[in-house]
Amino acid sequence: MIHAVLGVITIPFDPVLFRVGSFGVHWYGVAYVVAFAVGMRITSGYARSRGFTEKQISDLYWWNIAIGLLGGRLYFVIQQPNLGDYLRNPIQVIAVWQGGMAFFGALMACLLTSLVYAYRNHLSIWVILDAGALFATLPQAIGRIGNIINGDILGDRSNLPWAVRYTNPHTFAPQVGVAYQPAGAYELLGSLVLFAVVLLVLSRRPPMGVAGITYLIGYPVSQLLLFYLRSTEPVLAFGLKQAQLTALAFMVVVIPLLIVLRRRYPGAFGARPEGDQARLHSAADTG
Repeated sequence: MIHAVLGVITIPFDPVLFRVGSFGVHWYGVAYVVAFAVGMRITSGYARSRGFTEKQISDLYWWNIAIGLLGGRLYFVIQQPNLGDYLRNPIQVIAVWQGGMAFFGALMACLLTSLVYAYRNHLSIWVILDAGALFATLPQAIGRIGNIINGDILGDRSNLPWAVRYTNPHTFAPQVGVAYQPAGAYELLGSLVLFAVVLLVLSRRPPMGVAGITYLIGYPVSQLLLFYLRSTEPVLAFGLKQAQLTALAFMVVVIPLLIVLRRRYPGAFGARPEGDQARLHSAADTG
């Protein structure tokens, strides 16, 4: 057993990067900030090339970040067995700075936010979905670094060479010094794969919205598979965990709806016809 422990990856970090008085700056929060900055960087040029103004891009970022964080936190909270404790202390419900996020909640909140914003500002929801696919993949991989340091996404105990053990007692690992499957690292790799898929789809110059819908199919599929490796999540029904059940519902309800709408309304809410968007797409690629 000593040999097995020595052969795994040791993570000694405290989840709090540093403190200023009683205020702590967490690795998890820093990862989110970096992820958002990278997401803005890789999507702003894409949106500008499709005719979005700087104000529209900025509004989309900040509305989606704010409502996405709230949606992710609320969806996490309503899944907790101690929901009553949160309700008795309402500030804890929105305490996103303490960690505890459910990405499906953020995803659904951002979809609704983008839909409303696109409709009110006569923008193409399909362009926003494509940009959102870029924003949600590579940045999410960066955000998973915070999960890895926290030790809050783990699999079963393991002696594999890439298993991780935590030596800092302030992490969320069930036991200090015990090696676990690094489910958070698998999530990181899954996000990178989805990022590569989105880039590949965009490189083929598909109709607007295809890359976004591809991501919205790929993400729940990845969660159906990856959550089998998470031992920290309880099984709820049919041998599946909460996120897996949500992924199935998402694929059954949301994905078919988006595909039907994309075929029926290819320029949904956009002021420009589809042909103009395609020419703009081509010009941006050659510039």
